[in-house]
Order: sequence, then structure tokens, then C-alpha cells
Amino acid sequence: MDDETLYPIGALAERTGLTVKTIRFYSDKGIVPPTTYSPGGYRLYDLEALARLELVRTLRELGMDLATVRRILTREASLPEVAAAHAEAIDIQIRVLRLRRAVLRTVASRGSDQKEMGFMHKLVQLSEAERDRIIHDFIDDTFGAVEGNPAVLELLRSSMPELPDDPTPEQVSAWMELVELVRDKEFRAAVRRMAEYQARERAAGDDTGLHHDLTEAVRDGVGAALAEGIAPDSPGAAGILDDLTARYAATFAKLDDAALRHWILDRLEVANDPRTERYWQLVATINGWPALPDLGPTFVWFAAALRLTLGR
Repeated sequence: MDDETLYPIGALAERTGLTVKTIRFYSDKGIVPPTTYSPGGYRLYDLEALARLELVRTLRELGMDLATVRRILTREASLPEVAAAHAEAIDIQIRVLRLRRAVLRTVASRGSDQKEMGFMHKLVQLSEAERDRIIHDFIDDTFGAVEGNPAVLELLRSSMPELPDDPTPEQVSAWMELVELVRDKEFRAAVRRMAEYQARERAAGDDTGLHHDLTEAVRDGVGAALAEGIAPDSPGAAGILDDLTARYAATFAKLDDAALRHWILDRLEVANDPRTERYWQLVATINGWPALPDLGPTFVWFAAALRLTLGR
């Protein structure tokens, strides 16, 4: 063997940037053993050992443990397979770090105390399946507990809040508020009453679909009244109310009479819980959807106008 191809441990350290102590450690562990020894008993390494040591350094910098490094060097595991596994592990670490960063940013923006920070950290550390379980438990306990409107149940199931891997402070805050909301017993009871009402409507043969077109008609009609400053008890409200009740009569195949107005008002009083609207606003924030319009004032105006005509 040509002496020019052999390096003492000090020269090897200079070429690789590793310390003599580290190279000696890898040598003692049999990961990069010396190629031979000098007459004086000093370790010598050839170019193959140099390449092997540089590979070990790279693998260690990528976070691989010594056992994995040894398996690669002995060809018990292929480098591509190990690289793929470690890339996946790093992806998980990155997601965790992003969530931790989001918690810290949210704590800073909210001025949270230690208790809130701990609660926040616990929530964002949950797996996606665990976060979904919180919402599904709420759905199962409300609409899933009775034969309510299947369209609403499907909408709830298909519109799950999905906290992104790198959430904003607003999304973390929304997720915290949503968890507290769906765990609130009073809110659950109110939603369950809504589902029970819809179950009674279905049993009576009434249509309990979602009717988005009807909702838009109410939003547009009442929205115009609100924009123009038309109060529910003003003369101008009568025409708007007549148009809306006519739309309801056509949609549900009912007579446009006082009984219909009582029926509409009952529906509004059951459904018009501001916490329900808040639920959907929070889901939209978490999922990065466009902000939902605030329909609370719309339905308050509509219900007030109905009560005036019915003397309720």
C-alpha cells in the first residue's frame, strides 16, 4: 500500500473537520476502523476510510443515530430507504415546531397567562384524529342523537375544522374558542333542541332541507331594509315581509297566511342562536375560508317584523 494514501488521525481530522476525539470514537465503535497501524502503533486511514468517515458525518448531521449509521455502512439497510424514513420524521418535527411557534406567537398577541398557554399547547399538540374526535363528539351528542335534519348533519360532518400545519395566531385562537364552545353544555343543549325541532318537522312531513336560495333572499331583502334604515315596525317593512313570506310559502308549498308566519317565527326562534353562527365563523377562520357574513341582525329584524304582525 502506498504511504501517500494513508492519513494519520490528525491529518484525517483536518480533512474532514471532525475532531480527533470524534474520529477516535468512531474508530473504537468499529464504525470507521483504521485501515492499518504505523510501526509505532498509530492509526492510519486510507481514502476509502476518509470517504466512509465523511458519509458518517453527513448522516449524523442529518440526525441519524449510530445504530442506523452502522446499518447503512454494513448495507443492512439501503441509504434511500433510511433517507425516506428520516425525511418523514423530519417532516413531523417541522410540523411540531411550527405548531409550537404558533402557540408562542398567539401567547404573545393575546397576552396569555400560564394556564391559557398550557391549554393552548395541549390543544394544538393533538393529532388530527384527536381534534376531529372533539368535533364529532359534539355532533354525535347533538344532531347525531336525534333524527334531525340529515342535510345539516351531513354539512357538519363534511365541514370539519382543520388546523393547518403552520397556523396563524388567529387560527390558534379560533381553535381554542371552538373547543370551548362545543364543550359548553348550554350550547350543546341549544343545538340539540334545534335538532329535536327539526325531527318533529320531519315527522310531520315538512321539508327540512337547507334552502340556501331562501336564506339568500332573506339576507338580501332584510339587508336592504337595514341599509336603508327601515325599522321592523315602519310602514316600509310590510312589503319586505310580504315578499319573504311569499317566498317561504312557495318553497314549502304552504298557504301564505298567519299560520305560515307563526311557523316561520318558530323556526327563527329555534335556529337564531348567535352561538351557532359563531361556530361557523370559527370553522371558517380555522380553515382559512372567506369571512362569513354576520346574519344575526338580519334574522333579528325578520323575527321582530313577524312578531309585530302576529302580536307576539
